[in-house]
Amino acid sequence: MSSRRLKKQILPMLEQENYEFILEHLRMLPAKDVVNVLFSAICREVPRIRWVAISCMGETVARLAEENMEEARIIMRRLLWSLNDESGGIGWGAPESLAEIMCHQAQLAEEYCHMLVSYMQKDGDELLQDGNFLELPALQKGLLWGVGRLAGSRPEFLSTKVSFKDVAPFLTSSDQEICGLAARITGNLGMIEAKSELHKLTGDKRELFVYEDGELQAFTVGELAGSALQGMQ
Repeated sequence: MSSRRLKKQILPMLEQENYEFILEHLRMLPAKDVVNVLFSAICREVPRIRWVAISCMGETVARLAEENMEEARIIMRRLLWSLNDESGGIGWGAPESLAEIMCHQAQLAEEYCHMLVSYMQKDGDELLQDGNFLELPALQKGLLWGVGRLAGSRPEFLSTKVSFKDVAPFLTSSDQEICGLAARITGNLGMIEAKSELHKLTGDKRELFVYEDGELQAFTVGELAGSALQGMQ
């Protein structure tokens, strides 16, 4: 099937409410071809389509890895390259997709989780530090969602790679989404060093939406901070 026909088949499908229905149909198509279409959907402006595409990217690349691990690595490198200034693009949806893929595929998580974390870190003199800090707040939100998602799914891969020092600057952000998503990371990784900052945030009534369990859910910054603290007890 041509890529154009495949796009016409898959893209409208992503608007369906039933996520399992979407996956069931995508599984009948070649994983590599599906991934190529999903690349055009993870950067869509419509939140529902974008987030469903990100979720499907995780499951589909994991399926591709079962067939051909090197092809899956190529997809990972393609997503990483989109975040590089030299790519000529911006990398919308890339951090989220990288995290979602790693949630579904342990070997890829082991090989690439340090790269995801590097986008939170500025380059410096620390041993083995190779920071690729993302300056754009919109990309930071995707990155923080991704780190939080992976931390909740596979904390063993991040517990020695993400420090409170990496997360702390985001906890004091004036942007409620950045602040709330950073609080979520501290809870998922059990960062007791964050308790003081989290206590300061528990009364924060600013609202944000977080994609969890297949849907966008509304939280306040205070709720996410409180949930993080509760998980550390």
